[in-house]
Amino acid sequence: MRLVANEPVERMDRPYARRWWALLVLCLSLLIIVMANTALTVAAPDMTRDLGLSSADLQWVIDGYTVPYAALMLLLGVIGDKYSRRGALILGLVVFGGGAVFGYLADSSTTVIAARAVMGVGAALIMPATLSLLAATFPREERAKAITLWTATAGLAIAAGPVVAGALLRRHGWASTFLINVPIAAVAIVAALALVPPSKAHRGDGGPARIDYVGGLLSVLWTGSLIYMIIEGPHFGWGAKAVTAAVVAGVGLLAFVLWELRHPRPVLDVRRFANRRFAGSNIAVALFFLAVFGAFYYLTQHLQFVLGYDALETGLRMLPLAGAVLVGSALTGYLTPRVGMKWTVGAGMAGGTTALALLTRVDVSSSYGDFVAPLIVLGLSIGLALSPCTDAIMGAFPESELGVGGATNDTSLELGGSLGIAILGSLLSTSYDHHLGDATKGSKLPAHTLATAQDSVGAGYAVARGIGDKARGLAAQAARASDPHQAAQLKGQAQALTAGARQMAHAVGSSFSDAVAHTSLVGAVILGVGTLLVTVLLPRREHDAAKEQAEEKELVDSAAA
Repeated sequence: MRLVANEPVERMDRPYARRWWALLVLCLSLLIIVMANTALTVAAPDMTRDLGLSSADLQWVIDGYTVPYAALMLLLGVIGDKYSRRGALILGLVVFGGGAVFGYLADSSTTVIAARAVMGVGAALIMPATLSLLAATFPREERAKAITLWTATAGLAIAAGPVVAGALLRRHGWASTFLINVPIAAVAIVAALALVPPSKAHRGDGGPARIDYVGGLLSVLWTGSLIYMIIEGPHFGWGAKAVTAAVVAGVGLLAFVLWELRHPRPVLDVRRFANRRFAGSNIAVALFFLAVFGAFYYLTQHLQFVLGYDALETGLRMLPLAGAVLVGSALTGYLTPRVGMKWTVGAGMAGGTTALALLTRVDVSSSYGDFVAPLIVLGLSIGLALSPCTDAIMGAFPESELGVGGATNDTSLELGGSLGIAILGSLLSTSYDHHLGDATKGSKLPAHTLATAQDSVGAGYAVARGIGDKARGLAAQAARASDPHQAAQLKGQAQALTAGARQMAHAVGSSFSDAVAHTSLVGAVILGVGTLLVTVLLPRREHDAAKEQAEEKELVDSAAA
């Protein structure tokens, strides 16, 4: 047995014998780049305390990964197609691992943000490479099953990240959540060399003689500007930076579309979006991850702050979602070939809408049991909907453009996730601020203290704890006072502050719970409208889709000629 897989998959006259082992390597690579985001949600409080992060710093620690990740995927996917898809995967793992070491050694907000950005560049190499290598390695009749396992891994990583991070945080600092990526990346590099065959596009297959670098750079410009605007505007206000980013994103997108329509070998042929199956699948992926990332953002906060679970306990309580994703993936593998993707994707999106609708019942008295059903329904829905969409997106591209196909799918995913956190996160913050203001109306809470509590649910509970600490200090003074009158006076003040602390904690929990319910309602409406749109767009039968793809191919070929 060769230690390194050297034979390119394009030269094989039969399916690669170790393709399922190769899939394991691709899924392992996918696992760490998804977990890098979800693990941070539970490590953020420790990081904030240790580094003294402001809310703006923390936001960019989270999103410093997302901007290069989303912006670079399309260009790097094309480069991987031309030169080496496995090479792109291995280089991405090296960059990702290097960024993780940098993050482990970081001692300031600036260095942590820089480390996350380096990891984002690595992820932009890895993500499209995993899908393109999967599609190149597996024969068409097995590709849907392989993609189902790939999407199930993504769903599993969403829930596994907090579990792994929570377990590490029990005994180690937040920096360990960076370092854990290094051995996994090292194993994936060695395994990729041994098990994943080389693959790239060839001129004879329609591969690019030259890369459309102008189109690629325009895609980086408009995607990066759009993601920056999505982050900056809702969280920090629509000032000059956000407005400038919006203008650059709009102009860049228009220039990208016009350039790609005229270029003989575009980095992404935008005519593909005239295909209803392709367009509907991308919209479904974006909207689903808008809902999933948005819901994950506020559910982890509710479990940690309102219900009082620590990082590991929070992660463990997200596991029903991961288990349900696996079940949903198995169901879609059985149902989609029989009833068509229109119905499985539609059912998955309707299920996601139902899960968000169930969360509208959340209030301050809700226990973890009230979250189990929404988590299970959401997990089943992810499993049902995502792999048929990914399969349809990848199927729209020829073998020479599999990296572009993977990048297109993953860009839709990242844009949706960024929108979810920005839109639903901003709405959550506004709703919490409003509800807490109403709940504390008439109280003697100083205005600056109330403003601090309204900043976030964590800040609200910190204010309540501060009031409680002051009450305990007064009680201790009362116990030591020699003057009975003074002792009684201090004791009365301590009792009043203790009651005030309890009331403040209740107001914070109630306000955040109401904000979760309100935000979930808006998310359900968005996903519900999206479900109707996608159901209309997706063709009813598979032969309709095949006919549409054939017509699209003729259009693309004639345009290229």
